[in-house]
Amino acid sequence: MWYRRPACMVSRNSLDARLDSPYSDSTSRTDSVPGSMGKQALLRRSGQLVFAAIGGLLTGGSTGVRRRSAAGDTSSALQPPADSGDLALEGICKAFDGQSVLRDIGFAVQAGEFVTLLGPSGCGKTTLLRIIAGLERADAGEVRLAGRRITDLPANRRPVNTVFQNYALFPHLSVFENVAFGLRSRRVDAAQIAQRVTSALAMLQMEAFASRYPHQLSGGQKQRVALARALVNEPELLLLDEPMSALDAKLRAEVQLELRRLQRQLGKTFILVTHDQDEAMTVSDRVIVMRDGVIEQIGTPAEVYERPVNRFVAEFLGSANLLAATWRNGCFATAVGSLHAATPPDWPADHEGTIALRPERIHVCEQRPECNGIRGRIRERVYRGDHMDLFVEPGPLRVRTPVRPGLRVGDEIWLQLPPENLILLED
Repeated sequence: MWYRRPACMVSRNSLDARLDSPYSDSTSRTDSVPGSMGKQALLRRSGQLVFAAIGGLLTGGSTGVRRRSAAGDTSSALQPPADSGDLALEGICKAFDGQSVLRDIGFAVQAGEFVTLLGPSGCGKTTLLRIIAGLERADAGEVRLAGRRITDLPANRRPVNTVFQNYALFPHLSVFENVAFGLRSRRVDAAQIAQRVTSALAMLQMEAFASRYPHQLSGGQKQRVALARALVNEPELLLLDEPMSALDAKLRAEVQLELRRLQRQLGKTFILVTHDQDEAMTVSDRVIVMRDGVIEQIGTPAEVYERPVNRFVAEFLGSANLLAATWRNGCFATAVGSLHAATPPDWPADHEGTIALRPERIHVCEQRPECNGIRGRIRERVYRGDHMDLFVEPGPLRVRTPVRPGLRVGDEIWLQLPPENLILLED
């Protein structure tokens, strides 16, 4: 298969060879290869998608971020661009094979904000991220960045970088050259490449690994290299597609904190896709909870956890006891007894609804509480190190409490369900 352009003809095998060896020296990499849009068209025809990782997404696009420092400038090479701004999505819709995967999605992200798209597999969060990146085309709606419409702008011209789940590092290039790849593609001055790559690696504490190759790195180190490669191009917006899912639990927790620290240090806009609620709660300024192609709730981690709007959000973020309730005579009639709320609900008499209560908000008491006390029997006890979970009948209610060695399965205990912690749900 051949692709023709004036004064140049490149075969698929020829381009594959060039992709395997992105450049032969520091100055010549694209001497006889089509420009970024030509490569994109050719790779699409050959059924490959790697152009996204090696083209526009690694070069940082051509709109507003292609800045070079003056010779001898020693200021930080990773400061946010002057024209960075808000991201806004309006009425985004997308369907595959007639099946809707995104329906009228709209929200705004402020410059310098860390926002997480959270939801189960198949909810549409990755498709939405790809639309922002320019890797998918929305069927309807608009995407705006810093006030300008980028809906129809191809990926390689958007001031956006993406960090992929599998890191997408070139195995035959050193850490330094992986990070420098996008800069070399844009023919940035060699001195500036050295300065910016060194700065990016130092920021992520990877400067000592500059000469190593990907197979010589741990999973966490590979993740840092992928982040450095994205940040060195100074994007207005950084997209992260479940970048920590392949890490073990301990390393994932460390990288989460490091990612949050880095985002605050740079002041850049980050959008993360994940199905991990702990990850979303740890790193985010705001969380966007999605299900079946729609947004269920947007809020700070505390807002969506403490005040979920419906059963799905309550159960997806952490654990929740859900109680069917009827508003009657100034209190809730439930299967565990009558419960009083701190604030009377807007429900008419005999209205049926649902109450949610987090397990850690239930108190184990030595004697009967004055308000919302119930007597229960421990059906199951699960030791979890720094706390334990009790499953108590009637209910069953899940109770999270500090370790109490004296409690056994079968024991009867008093529980208090504090009125201020009862959450009234919309469904």
